[in-house]
Amino acid sequence: MRARSRLWLGLALLFLMLAGVQWAVGWSELLAPWRTIAPGLLALAALLTLGSYVARALRLYDYFLPATRRGFTACLKLTLLHNLFNNLLPMRAGEASFPMLMARYFTTPLAASLAALLWFRLMDLHALMAVALVGVGHYWLPGWPAAVLAVLWLSLPWWLFRLQPTSLLAKLSRWLPSRWRNRLAGAREGLPQTPAAFWRAWFWTLLNWLLKLAVFAWILRLFAPLPAAAAFLGAIGGDLTSVLPVHGVAGAGTYEAGVVAALMPFGVPAEGALAAAISLHLFVLGLSVAGGALALLLRHDLPAAALLQDHG
Repeated sequence: MRARSRLWLGLALLFLMLAGVQWAVGWSELLAPWRTIAPGLLALAALLTLGSYVARALRLYDYFLPATRRGFTACLKLTLLHNLFNNLLPMRAGEASFPMLMARYFTTPLAASLAALLWFRLMDLHALMAVALVGVGHYWLPGWPAAVLAVLWLSLPWWLFRLQPTSLLAKLSRWLPSRWRNRLAGAREGLPQTPAAFWRAWFWTLLNWLLKLAVFAWILRLFAPLPAAAAFLGAIGGDLTSVLPVHGVAGAGTYEAGVVAALMPFGVPAEGALAAAISLHLFVLGLSVAGGALALLLRHDLPAAALLQDHG
């Protein structure tokens, strides 16, 4: 699908969502509960969500050492801008900002930043599924099978790392033309090189998502009477829509559909689920814009450029 076609499809989804909400609920009725929430609660939720962005920036800083040394502010700025572009641009177009910003701030080679981004996304997806298994797995499975499945899933990244993907890429590169061998060599530099580097990245990933999902589940419960497990699954459902091939401008329509689909098995009325989903999405978008504005205010000295040689 061409870029222009994807843009028009994203805009169509945005228009349909706006019109559909007006028809099903009404925007004035939907926004009314915001006036009843104490500003202090919203400020606390915003600060905790910012804490999850800091955890993500720490993952980036730690993962790309020594190139990022003394450059945490740049990592936080990059994280906030990347998050803004991801949440506003359709069809995952915002992901392209990551290698561009890494090249600008840390002169990181394209192959290394793309490989690292792929590894980050695999860890993010794993963390989302891990929270879902631990939090709501017992709703559909007996206690011990759910626990065994959760333990196996939690151990999956470690076994994937033990497969030594960097060694596999090195072996594969022997059969490729020289230009592709050079690209694979750069990609190997974007993968975790030591167990310590792996565990640190995994820790920051889990911390980021536990904090973020806890806040988002809390926001959902402010707008609809939900059990905690349903709220967590609703928050996960919204974030999972970001990997869909069709993703509206600012996630409009698709984000709400993911939240509502995750809440329906718990018997949540469709209208209440939709209202809570839209409220959560407004909170996410508002924080994304605020984070982007904060990023523009951050002043930092770019650290000395360094090619990635070791992530441990």
